[in-house]
Amino acid sequence: MTTSRLRLFYLSYFSRPHIERPIYRAIHFQGIQTILEVGVGTTQRATRMIEVACWNRVPSAVRYTAIDLFEARTAVDGPGVSIKKAHRLLSATGARIRLVPGDPFIGLAEAANTLGQVDLIVVSSRLDPRALARAWFYVPRLLHLRSQVFLETSKPAGRQSIRLLDRSEINDLVIAATVRKAA
Repeated sequence: MTTSRLRLFYLSYFSRPHIERPIYRAIHFQGIQTILEVGVGTTQRATRMIEVACWNRVPSAVRYTAIDLFEARTAVDGPGVSIKKAHRLLSATGARIRLVPGDPFIGLAEAANTLGQVDLIVVSSRLDPRALARAWFYVPRLLHLRSQVFLETSKPAGRQSIRLLDRSEINDLVIAATVRKAA
């Protein structure tokens, strides 16, 4: 998969939805090669993230992992694809793909020790808040000094936003998860 400069520029500055643009810029400018997405949905963002990560490098050097409900999705969870379809769509990029079925807590509990450190974590807003809150416990073992974590949130009137979390925010979420786990 080769991405032209024009396509890279489009994804980074003009693509829709606009809230994803900072993710594409981070992937490109930080040289991100290992991506974990929690809540993959329809795979559109995943395909684009892999596309940007593969720009100027061999696709097989890019590792992408997704944790999602896949077939267990309900109407409340929003649109999504089956694990088989996700694997087919994402494997076509040439990147090394790993799909982990389950909610954020179960998926991260299963994958955290085998994933190793990742460069980028993207967390969807369409996740069960309780499972996500407990899942933060596993995040620190996935991070290195330059890792970035983007958290998508839902705002009133169905609007979405995304922001880069700093280490103190991540630590606060981990502490809250630890307290919940102990309770």
